[in-house]
Amino acid sequence: MASTLPRILLTGFDPFGGETINPSWEAVRALHGRRLAGHRVVARQLPTEFARSLVVLKAALREVRPAIVLGVGQAGGRSRLSIERVAINVADARISDNAGAQPIDVPVVADGPAAYFSNLPIKAMLAALHAAGLPAEISNTAGTYVCNHVAYAMAHFTARLRGVRSGFIHIPFLPDQAVRHVHAPSMALEDVTQGLAIALRVVASTDADIRAAAGTIS
Repeated sequence: MASTLPRILLTGFDPFGGETINPSWEAVRALHGRRLAGHRVVARQLPTEFARSLVVLKAALREVRPAIVLGVGQAGGRSRLSIERVAINVADARISDNAGAQPIDVPVVADGPAAYFSNLPIKAMLAALHAAGLPAEISNTAGTYVCNHVAYAMAHFTARLRGVRSGFIHIPFLPDQAVRHVHAPSMALEDVTQGLAIALRVVASTDADIRAAAGTIS
């Protein structure tokens, strides 16, 4: 029965920054209810708001009780599926969030550690995405906006939950968005959704990550 399967909590965001859609939510909701490697995907939308996103995230964690948590966010300007390696304990917003808040140099969690590294098999995820012909990379910065805020909080909240793993992936604009941004790269929704499904299958079936170079020079 689907109700007895371990669950994956998959989150996306509502639109922000003048956009009318957010590709993270479009891709995430397309996977809601799917069975992947013996797990059931439960999708939830988070508000692009520093404070309320964590309230909604906490409620989703209590409701879903996931074995795996993967956050997904829009990164306009990036051309690849960006698997985030680290989330840092700072909010430093270049623009206001959807509630008008613009925190500057504020910790995500007071007295929390400086950073959390993803405990997902990020190198194995990258290899599987490349094998499927999808552009992907390991990213060493999730920014300092709401995506990093949520990625850090996911790691912080789940650190106390035995056996729960969490991480974050940034995705490019959709083509419909990119036409309004000069020279902005984009990725088809079908490719993003396929990439997330591949990544989640790897997470659900892999305990130990592979050792492979995926660093950057700058």
